[in-house]
Amino acid sequence: MEFLQNSFVALSVIPVVPFLIVYFIGLGLKKDKRSTFLLAMDVTTLFLFISASALFNMTFKSGFGLYLILLIVLISAGLIGGAQNRLKGNVDGKRLLRAVWRLSFFFMGTLYVLFMIAGLINYISQAM
Repeated sequence: MEFLQNSFVALSVIPVVPFLIVYFIGLGLKKDKRSTFLLAMDVTTLFLFISASALFNMTFKSGFGLYLILLIVLISAGLIGGAQNRLKGNVDGKRLLRAVWRLSFFFMGTLYVLFMIAGLINYISQAM
């Protein structure tokens, strides 16, 4: 059990690693680049949630990172669901979930990079 926990923490520190693992294993099994890429995005989003919230907490010395990110994701789900309802007259839950999850990948990736840069700048400034 401790091995799984340590593996999850290690993969959360550098979320590019799970993306590459899933992508290359998927290419070896499926040979379909698009579906393999989307699967790698879906798996990596979970690791990006954890990494971005942890970096937010460390950068801003807060414990609110995960909740803020979840709040933003829920608001985006509401906005996308409202748009679906206006356009089609109903909300397709599966498509809504998939859209929010995949948009979260790009949002979390951007946050991860920004908070990593901010954390490095903060660390360098404190070291001097």
